[in-house]
Amino acid sequence: MKAKGTVHKYGDDVNTDVIIPARYLNTSSHQELAAHCMEDIDKDFVKRVQPGDIVVAGKNFGCGSSREHAPIALKAAGVSCVIAPTFARIFYRNSINIGLPILECPDAAQAIEAGHTVTLDFDTGLITDESTGESFQAQPFPPFIQNIVEKGGLLESITK
Repeated sequence: MKAKGTVHKYGDDVNTDVIIPARYLNTSSHQELAAHCMEDIDKDFVKRVQPGDIVVAGKNFGCGSSREHAPIALKAAGVSCVIAPTFARIFYRNSINIGLPILECPDAAQAIEAGHTVTLDFDTGLITDESTGESFQAQPFPPFIQNIVEKGGLLESITK
């Protein structure tokens, strides 16, 4: 599985309350969640994000509440992957559960800038910054997790 997109970059400790503010958790509509994704940290994110775009962030991405709404909002907004040095463990697992690819790669997270175009190979973990020509190696998911992500999430992987 491969992806290519434009980068939206954020710092350390981006928590689930800024990925999707709690005031919008009264809906289960993925599109409604996407409409408010990142608005408390980047009010123009939903205007700029395009299908396939990539979020690059600092350490501990997805900390805070254990809500599954955060990776759902990112995925529904069109984000194809999040790259960070580290993820909050519950966000990491929730991302797999809903089929949002994430890659841990400190070097890529530090070097890649907002607006760059990045290609990803999820099978090998190769991250290429097309804007600079630099490549970075992340640890790819094992095949059973790749299967979950490719099928769109945990439930889809056991029903398809």
